[in-house]
Amino acid sequence: MLRTFSIFLLLGISMSAQTVNPITAPNIYKDSELVNYPKFGTKDYIRTIFRRETPKFEMQGPVKLQDYVSGSKLDLSLKAYLELVLNNSTDIQIQRMVLEIPKNAITRSYSIFDPQFVGRFNSTRTKTVTTDALAGASTLSSLSQPLTLNWQQTAPTGTQYSINYGASKNSTNNSFATLNPAYGSNLNLSFNQPLIRGRDLQVLRAPILLAKSRLRGSEFAFQDQIQQLLTNAENAYWDVIGARENLKVQEQALALADTSLKRAQRELELGALPALEIYQPQAVYARAEILVTQARYRLAQTEDALRRQMGIDLDPELRKLPITLSESVLPPTDNKPFDKEALVSDAIRVRPDLLNQRQQLDIDDINLHVASDGMRPDFSLFGNYSSQGRGGPTLRRQTIFNPDGTSSPITSVLPGGFPDAFDQMFGFGFPIIGGGIQLRLPIKDRNSSANYADAVVTKRLDQLRIRALEQNVRLDVLNAVNQVENSRASVDLAKIAADLAQKRVEADQKRYELGTITLFFLLDSQNALTQAQSDLVTQSVQYRRNLLNLYRRTGTLLTERGITTN
Repeated sequence: MLRTFSIFLLLGISMSAQTVNPITAPNIYKDSELVNYPKFGTKDYIRTIFRRETPKFEMQGPVKLQDYVSGSKLDLSLKAYLELVLNNSTDIQIQRMVLEIPKNAITRSYSIFDPQFVGRFNSTRTKTVTTDALAGASTLSSLSQPLTLNWQQTAPTGTQYSINYGASKNSTNNSFATLNPAYGSNLNLSFNQPLIRGRDLQVLRAPILLAKSRLRGSEFAFQDQIQQLLTNAENAYWDVIGARENLKVQEQALALADTSLKRAQRELELGALPALEIYQPQAVYARAEILVTQARYRLAQTEDALRRQMGIDLDPELRKLPITLSESVLPPTDNKPFDKEALVSDAIRVRPDLLNQRQQLDIDDINLHVASDGMRPDFSLFGNYSSQGRGGPTLRRQTIFNPDGTSSPITSVLPGGFPDAFDQMFGFGFPIIGGGIQLRLPIKDRNSSANYADAVVTKRLDQLRIRALEQNVRLDVLNAVNQVENSRASVDLAKIAADLAQKRVEADQKRYELGTITLFFLLDSQNALTQAQSDLVTQSVQYRRNLLNLYRRTGTLLTERGITTN
């Protein structure tokens, strides 16, 4: 009966180890799952422990690019382009993978509650030359084979408990041994419960709380990095737009220069133009050709950068396709004034870098709580219970010594073995019960005092950093608003200048045909028109950049572009 009870008890202990629910960290991305540690005794557990394989990593190519191939070109709106960037940008994929590390840290933090099992068996043979008649042999030989099994764990309440089981077998050639071989079995249960220091569950779970808080901070940092990467990607889009429009302006200027040169050459042939006057239209035409060539190579350079942002450079076929961007270069005509204070308020509320810095205060509070607990007295309750048993074949003799001094012969042997020791142990007839309290009072704990002082200073520093960052955020938003408003005004003025330059060219063309001005003035007005059109393109693209910068500074870029990180 006792043997059956003991078997069920050990099975219950092992089953409790198997039914512990794995702790997993919350996931942000559906395509990323944490690898849970397999349950004890399962096939996955055996495979993980003894047959762990090196993971294989496969680099996938760009996706969704074929959705935007139209004929023999890649047709992209800004929305489509950003979608491709989010799906294929290597830099964004890196940031996503970096976020997995603080997720794994949450799983690691729960290891304070992981049980530990240690089993140990050893066998020792000893031979000793005796110098005492009571040693029982001239050469004493003994064999010791102890087995120890230990299970220890920290409960969620802070209680530390351990279960220790020991079994042993000892055999000897000692003629005076009563049990040979002698079997021993013992079971020990012990616990330690903090009552003051370490009793607070928040202190006990501090590693878990810190890991979760750091994950939230990492999520804010991830959002900030995504906004920065998307800002770079969208700037690359407007770089191509600006280079494309500038190429059109330079090609138009080349066409005007070509028309003027042909007219001048015809006039030279007819004798209406002095020979020395032909050099100026030739020089203007040569200069226009240089600018067109530079603009064409500049466009190719910006398109290569754009392909890199989308990951299309990884596809040897699609990267050869020309790119067509459908966004207009001219900005919208909305001149609604900005509510600067509202924008500043929104930025202070939602900017990821500021939220990340505020999250540090949560970490400071946890560290401060832990440091405060470390200054308290260490007062704990402990106890233990042990049960033991002995067994083995019993050797009976008439007496210990014969009259001649030799050992008495064995008269009978009572059979026995390890089950006797096991039954005695679970019969609880030979218990050892103990317990008590322990107080460790820090008379002067400079280490804990310094840790607490550091925690206080760290929190004050973080509060000052938050205030400084809020001031910088306000300045960033105000500067970004001023830049957007400046760009609005600059675009309006550039439109007027381009319109006036066009009218001047038309007027000078008529005056040149009437002979009231020379070719020099006509070429000068054409150059002025090219410069005005180029300025209009530059200011229009700069407006897009400044508006993008405003979204970035207010922390609303993802919202404005309809992007979520969930």
